[in-house]
Parts: sequence; C-alpha cells; structure tokens
Amino acid sequence: MTDILDRAREQVLDRGVGLGQAEVLEVLRLPDERIADALQLAHEVRMRWCGPEVEVEGIVSLKTGGCPEDCHFCSQSGLFSSPVRAVWLDIPSLVEAAKQTAATGATEFCIVAAVRGPDARLMTQMREGVKAIKEAVDINVAASLGMLTQEQVDELVEMGVHRYNHNLETCRTYFPNVVTTHSWEERWGTLKMVRDSGMEVCCGGILGLGETVEQRAEFAVQLADLDPHEVPLNFLNPRPGTPLEDQPVLDPKDALRAIAAFRLAMPRTIIRYAGGREITLGDLGTRDGLLGGVNAVIVGNYLTTLGRPATQDLQLLADLKMPVKALSATL
Repeated sequence: MTDILDRAREQVLDRGVGLGQAEVLEVLRLPDERIADALQLAHEVRMRWCGPEVEVEGIVSLKTGGCPEDCHFCSQSGLFSSPVRAVWLDIPSLVEAAKQTAATGATEFCIVAAVRGPDARLMTQMREGVKAIKEAVDINVAASLGMLTQEQVDELVEMGVHRYNHNLETCRTYFPNVVTTHSWEERWGTLKMVRDSGMEVCCGGILGLGETVEQRAEFAVQLADLDPHEVPLNFLNPRPGTPLEDQPVLDPKDALRAIAAFRLAMPRTIIRYAGGREITLGDLGTRDGLLGGVNAVIVGNYLTTLGRPATQDLQLLADLKMPVKALSATL
C-alpha cells in the first residue's frame, strides 16, 4: 500500500479532493517522526487551494453566562458551579469592542451569546448592535446565538449579519457524552437553515473532549460534508466547575496531527485557530500550525479565557510573511 501522505498529495494537493474518514484516521495515527511531513503537505494544500492570506477575527460576548444548556466543557452553563456570572453587554461597549477589533486589522467581528437560542430581547439587542457597529466601523459582523428558527435566520440576514457560527463541537457518535440538553441533529438543522439563507456557515468544535482518535476522524469528515466556509478549531482548556474540569489537555503532537488531518479533509475551507491553542500548543506549536494548514486566527481574548495579545499574533504573521486578509469591498 502506498504511503498515506503520497496518496494525499495526489488526491488533495493535485486534485483538491478531501480525504475520507479512513484516510483522515491514517493521518491522525502517523508516528511522531511523520508529523512535520504531514504539516508540510497541509501547508502546501492550504497555499494552493486557499492562498497565503490569513483572516483575523475578534469575538465579544453580548450575553455571558447563565446558559440553560449543559455543554460539559463550558463554564457559561448555569447548571454547573463554574464562577462565570450572567451579564449583558451594552451597545456602546459592543461598538467599542468592534472598533478595537478593527484596529488590529481584523475583518471579522463576531457577537456571541450564551443561550440555547435567541429570544425577542436578544434579537432586538442584535438589531441595535449590528446597526450601531455598521454606522461606526468598517468590519464584517458575524453572530453566534445558538439554535435558530427560520424566522430568526431571515431576521439576521436582513440585519446584515454575513456569517453565522454554530459549532457541532464533536462528532455525532460522541456528542451525547458532551451535551444532553439538546441533540447533534438540532444543531445540524440550524446549520442547514443558515447555509440555505446565503449566510456563510462557520462550524467547528473542540478537540480533546475525551473522544477517540476514530471519533476525531469521524468529526473531520462530518464537517467536510457540511462544507462550511470556516472551521474554528478549539482545544479543550478544562474549566473549573465543569464536568470536564479534570480532563487532561490534548497532547500537542495530537493537536498538530489533527490540524494537518482537518486541512487534508477540507482543502478549500478557512481553518481558524480558536480557544485553547495557548495551553495546548504554546508559541512554537502555534507557529507550526500556521505553517501546517491553519489560515485564520482569533486575536485577543476568548469568551471566558484569555488569549495571546493581538500584537503577538500579528507579529507572528508578519514574521511568517503571511498577509492579513483585507476587508472585501463587495460585502
């Protein structure tokens, strides 16, 4: 049998066809001495099918904490003893956060709320917030508000929200081990409505939740089947007071294998560094991932955890001679 990376070079690099589940699993099982080869191939795939630009995004929480769902990794659940308080952000603060995000060179600003799905109050705040941001700063506005109805999807489109984030979090077979208050299929239904609406779909998840390597491969191809515009890759940062507080941090070598494998499964997709990369990969690993298929980053802090200063990531991109994607004049 030919080597998996040789087969991937012909299929993914030359033809732009992503790997299937069995092949992704082979990449995830590569020995340590082959990780650099896998990352190099993933980088070539990224450069060929996506180009050299890196998309930079900032995120802010409009409504933090007090969520009724039981996502076992999340300190914003109101069902756990984690110390995150339920708070709302006012519109002037939202606009200021968008301005600060744009000042880093970011083209994306994502408004996030810790909810099962938006109620009338939240949709009103979104409408006011998006309008105020668009009047104050030139930046694309994305949203992450949980599960949606068709009416809410249509309303977000009318507001001018151009991308919606709704993570599947993990593969279908492992999801019930992580969330019990709603189903994987419910999340998939929201994603289908978003895609059909014309909004861009942002959908990823968290690696290191306790899933097997086989389930990690399953997740990669399920994301590929969805064909999202963007896949944020998070790595579990175990939070105090959550059911996964004692889960060990993902081995950095496994994280790098996953970065390469997800790129080889989705050659044309934006793959974004998201939460947990600082503790999982550190500075050197972050660099390796950017040279191994990642072509987007969240700068600054995450929703309930601290990230690297935006200046550090922007300097790293400059050192790697990776241009930051400019705001599209067509949006």
